[in-house]
Amino acid sequence: MREILGRRRRLLSRRNGGRPELLGAALTFAAEWQWPVLPGVAPDPQGRARCGCPDPECTVPGAHPFDPGLLAATTDPRMVRWWWTNRPGAPIVMATGGNAPCAVSLPALAAARALALLDKRGMRLGPVVASPTRWSLLVRPYSMEQLGELLYAKDFVPGSLRFHGEGGYLALPPSETGQGAVRWERAPLPGSASPWVPGVEAVVDAVVDALTRTGVSAPEL
Repeated sequence: MREILGRRRRLLSRRNGGRPELLGAALTFAAEWQWPVLPGVAPDPQGRARCGCPDPECTVPGAHPFDPGLLAATTDPRMVRWWWTNRPGAPIVMATGGNAPCAVSLPALAAARALALLDKRGMRLGPVVASPTRWSLLVRPYSMEQLGELLYAKDFVPGSLRFHGEGGYLALPPSETGQGAVRWERAPLPGSASPWVPGVEAVVDAVVDALTRTGVSAPEL
């Protein structure tokens, strides 16, 4: 138990200008929380583009799998250690769904306003991942059928919402991507085998309601 808590403290501790160690974070996600991860493609080392992948118009620069592909995501600590020993600056990408959380994401400004409103209502949220452009609320795994039924029942769903479900991915802190640093807006609480996350129904209901209120709109980004 002491060793596990020590690793979690290292995950959330700050060093080298405020960035936790990528390898330590990847090992915590994979080995302790059983979230399958893999290294993302790094930003272009030559500085000619924001992403190191061949797509010059990449929409998620440095924040997606490339080599290896998403199917290689694993919870095996030996593989994780080998990857980040050889690619120490690689972003950490989680394969969403299965035993790992899924996510609901929205533009950063709208997300900040929505979270403030949900806090006033006393709604319990799980971890929230923040990048410079979008924030992602982690939720329990859901199926595409479940999500479809949920959205179909809504009179209106903002087009700025995105859903990271089975077969999707999400860059996790403390990754550096072509769009900037990925951080915890709401960090996982230490002390449990895996962070608690809410169901997708509660999150979508609350976020859609918050975004459709006056002054808490979300642009189509």
